Amino acid sequence: MKTIEKQTFDEERALYGSDGVIVNECSFDGPADGESAIKESANVEVNRCFFNLRYPFWHVHKLGIHDSEMTELCRAALWYSDQIEITDTKLHGIKALRECSDVTIQNCDIVSPEFGWSVKNIKMNDSTAASEYFMMRSENLFFRNVKFQGKYSFQYIKNAVFENCIFDTKDAFWHGENIIVRNSVVRGEYLAWYADGLTFENCKIIGTQPLCYCKKLHLINCEMEDTDLCFEKSEVEATITTPVISIKNPLKGTINVPSVGEIIMDDKYAKGVVIV
Repeated sequence: MKTIEKQTFDEERALYGSDGVIVNECSFDGPADGESAIKESANVEVNRCFFNLRYPFWHVHKLGIHDSEMTELCRAALWYSDQIEITDTKLHGIKALRECSDVTIQNCDIVSPEFGWSVKNIKMNDSTAASEYFMMRSENLFFRNVKFQGKYSFQYIKNAVFENCIFDTKDAFWHGENIIVRNSVVRGEYLAWYADGLTFENCKIIGTQPLCYCKKLHLINCEMEDTDLCFEKSEVEATITTPVISIKNPLKGTINVPSVGEIIMDDKYAKGVVIV
């Protein structure tokens, strides 16, 4: 492995095509404003580096990024790359992590609209994220101890497990498939419409009009707060431990709830049963 230390790079494709390189305490910044610093590379390890230029990691195979910073100007930082480990790093540029696979993110701070599109096999632990359209169309996700704030998160994802997370988000999980959420808090409007195979276990769900038009929806020992017009046109089996404001036209299944302010059944096709 070749080691590069304490240098500044601002030219176009500064380390293009590198194979077997350790980059320590370097800065990718400067007046030349060059793009694609480490494009088409393999076996790259980056430690304590600063990235202020665009598209640094495209088509990189086997990449480690540790204790580093990508600024708002570091747009589209990671695309078309695989076998990626990112730890203790700030990812603050738009459209980071797209069309990547086999990704581990640990103890990172993400501020990145359109983060994580079309990613396969991603683990994220002990991290925070602020984004819009977060993780859209990604598959095989495992998140633990992740705090997220933003809009339109996890849309069209497939095969995901979320544990001990806090999500403050609008329109989360729309059209998602085969998703398990455990011991988590999910706050937001219009949660998980059109999801197929979604399970919440020991969760708190907060916000208006959640869980409509779902298939194979399960709630196991969940709290619901400020939730009205729940479960419209959904196939649902639910055990809810707190009062619900209103339930509207569940398509089929059984909803167990300690109390409900209003049960609206004005659709002839709604056959769901509410047990109070």
